[in-house]
Amino acid sequence: MKVFEANISHQVSDFLNETLKKITSFETANQKMFDAFGIKHFFDNNEELETLRKTISQTASLAEEPDRAEYGDFQTNANLSNKVTLHLASKNISPKIIVEPTCGKGNFIIASLKNFKDVKYIYGIEIYKPYVWETKFNIVNFFLENTYRNKPEILITHCSVFDFDFKQIEKQYSKNEILIIGNPPWVTNSKLGSLNSSNLPKKTNFKNHRGLDAMTGKGNFDIAEYITLTMIVTFQEMKGHLLLLVKNSVIKNIVSEQNKNQYKIASIEKHCIDSKKEFNVSVEASLFYCKLNSIPEFDCKEFDFYDNKKCYQKFGWLNDKFVSNITTYIHTKDIDGESPFVWRQGLKHDCSAIMELDKVNGHYVNGLNEEIKLEDGLVYGILKSSDLKNTVINQTRKFTIVTQKKVGQDTKYIKSEYPKTYQYLTEHKTNFDARKSSIYNNKPLFSIFGIGDYSFKPYKVAISGLYKTFHFTLILPQADKPVMLDDTCYLIGFEKIEFAVYALILLNSETTMQFLKSVTFADAKRTFTKDVLMRIDLLTLAKISNQKDLQTELTMLNEKYSFNLTLDLWDNFIKEMTPVNTQIAMFA
Repeated sequence: MKVFEANISHQVSDFLNETLKKITSFETANQKMFDAFGIKHFFDNNEELETLRKTISQTASLAEEPDRAEYGDFQTNANLSNKVTLHLASKNISPKIIVEPTCGKGNFIIASLKNFKDVKYIYGIEIYKPYVWETKFNIVNFFLENTYRNKPEILITHCSVFDFDFKQIEKQYSKNEILIIGNPPWVTNSKLGSLNSSNLPKKTNFKNHRGLDAMTGKGNFDIAEYITLTMIVTFQEMKGHLLLLVKNSVIKNIVSEQNKNQYKIASIEKHCIDSKKEFNVSVEASLFYCKLNSIPEFDCKEFDFYDNKKCYQKFGWLNDKFVSNITTYIHTKDIDGESPFVWRQGLKHDCSAIMELDKVNGHYVNGLNEEIKLEDGLVYGILKSSDLKNTVINQTRKFTIVTQKKVGQDTKYIKSEYPKTYQYLTEHKTNFDARKSSIYNNKPLFSIFGIGDYSFKPYKVAISGLYKTFHFTLILPQADKPVMLDDTCYLIGFEKIEFAVYALILLNSETTMQFLKSVTFADAKRTFTKDVLMRIDLLTLAKISNQKDLQTELTMLNEKYSFNLTLDLWDNFIKEMTPVNTQIAMFA
């Protein structure tokens, strides 16, 4: 049966029908429900009471379940909720106060009633009214089946988690042990924004990102992360615990920023679950646990939730370095410093149908399948992440138009110097105007980003930011022109092929691979980022590398790719990477 679009068992329906049939005041009905089950404010008004009485006295029709995407709705099943609360009980956790910031259908509340014996107060917050009712019905059903159980005072509130005043709970019960538990929405603020959802916090740059970071990816935070941090900030002074089911990226971000935030949390744990099995979604998620009101700690132990006997890995802060595997990191920590070469992201244009070209029978063909005639001057080969499979590449399958040599450069020159190209671009101006990113606002026509002197270096060493292969590729010129990379790739550029090959050998060494595996996260959207790559201290790596091993690798490259390179410029390469002492240089 369904009442108020919420599922209700026959047992609960029969009980309510019998108990409320002669009651006409919702205040009286509320007192009855509080006395029987501890639920406060069961009805908001007489209309709700009358609607429920009328519905349960008849045969209720099924209501179609609405699309819950805008609420990030992945309901925790009763079995998982029960296992989670049993796990906490096994740690001798026995809370007096339970808070579930987004309680859904109430499975965590029911599991808490079942497995925690000393609970005095329960607060559940839920934005979707049918779930508020379903939670109340489920609580009634639980106590009808378990009449001997302790009945705490329970308040299920219908409102957005972003509008609820959690500080009132902290003030009222500051001396009691609290448990914050639940499964916050698994969506980002941009996803909710695209749905015109009201289920959003007030617009703020809550991580204080600057410039492009605030406008692009780093400004797109996870709603669950916002909720988790709100819970930590609000309740960190209280004795108690927090356990929330969130995406792995949320846990990583919280631990990563703990060094700066110094939240009063400790015993931080990540318990990995099978999201496909539990929720039928392909998202890497885990239970995030921490102890509140503690001396801040800065690392996190990882467990398999289904076999919680032993921690299999630990990530977090070691001294002033954030790493994904503290145990393996220790063996390669010597090369964790600062890269002497600046890693750059490839070019970004957000207009692939027009800017990316194939070459068919000597003609360029764009993504609209139009055959076009262009001058060759602004056309360069381009590689994407999926292209970086081989150790050395000197041919590309795609081409791109490079309209600028540096960000913000005026593009008027194209009209006089490359009239065919200008005509082609102008004919497709609407495609450029349709680009959504604000980075193109008030910029010259046909602007691109991720372009600079480094883009035109003849020799590059690059890696995919998307793929989880710890492998670097040497990019050679094509038709005497440098090859470009797109913005899913990261690169360093060189004027000398020898320097590029030396860097390639060092970057593809076992030491570098083990280091990168110790500081990257396999479930990250981008395994490699500029921040990660800038940590590879190539100068230190070069100094500790065995010359015999270097020569062996160089010989293999010479034989396989018909190079004729030696280590004669090795000392020059070391000098190129060695910082200049500016104070000495001034008086030299």
